[in-house]
Amino acid sequence: MGADGLNWCLAMPAAVFDQFAHDYDEHFGGILGRVFRRAVWRWLDAAFQPGEHVLELSCGTGEDALHLAERGVRVLATDASAGMLEVARKKILAEGGGERIQLRRLYIEDLAALKAEFPEGFSGAFSNFGGLNFVADLDATARSLAGLIKPGGRLVLCVVGPSVPWEWVWFLAHGQPFKTFRRWQPGGATWRGVKVYYPTIRRTRRAFGPAFRTVRVGGLGVLLPPPYTESWARRHARLIAMLDRWERRIESWPFVPSLGDHYILELLRT
Repeated sequence: MGADGLNWCLAMPAAVFDQFAHDYDEHFGGILGRVFRRAVWRWLDAAFQPGEHVLELSCGTGEDALHLAERGVRVLATDASAGMLEVARKKILAEGGGERIQLRRLYIEDLAALKAEFPEGFSGAFSNFGGLNFVADLDATARSLAGLIKPGGRLVLCVVGPSVPWEWVWFLAHGQPFKTFRRWQPGGATWRGVKVYYPTIRRTRRAFGPAFRTVRVGGLGVLLPPPYTESWARRHARLIAMLDRWERRIESWPFVPSLGDHYILELLRT
């Protein structure tokens, strides 16, 4: 494939997210979106300390970067979507987090280009809510991050998983059996014309294994339903709060992470 063809393929996911960038916070800002995000923030807060400089992949509208900036963490927030970055820039200006946050349009596939600009490397990096699920070559991404994170630095990855009992029950109950096991499709599923990959925990750990050691693994959306059940969740707010409390207690139990809508990996640069 020529360079122009490759650039076109890489631009496809960005163009998809450009289309709903201005509505993203509205759709993901409901009860489930807030619960999911708070759960991930517990991991980020434990991994990154004030004064550290971390790299964010697929920053979206900047919610996670702003949270870390409020805690004194410096963030280079990157995303391939110009629309998402525009929303993030306006939000950061409005909320006053600009002194600790840099925004950069960057495809995950181009991470290695940051090495020349940041030769000292980063204290850590993270990707939230499935940014890595649009990456075809996870091994290449792992190698790029290995060259950017200092030894002893932390990597927190929140990845959409392949096996979600909640999803199976939901789609079967709604008469949509063709969606029930969509995440198991060989070579990934197609969403809005874009390929989405659902690597297992084992696959992701293997990709990062040469340069990173697994510290812990957790599940997100194991007891809690997936975010697309928001209308149901709003009618059962007390149940959602209870499920959240229980899920946080069991999130790292054996086998639990592999059954979540997302799984969270904390890795240490060796």
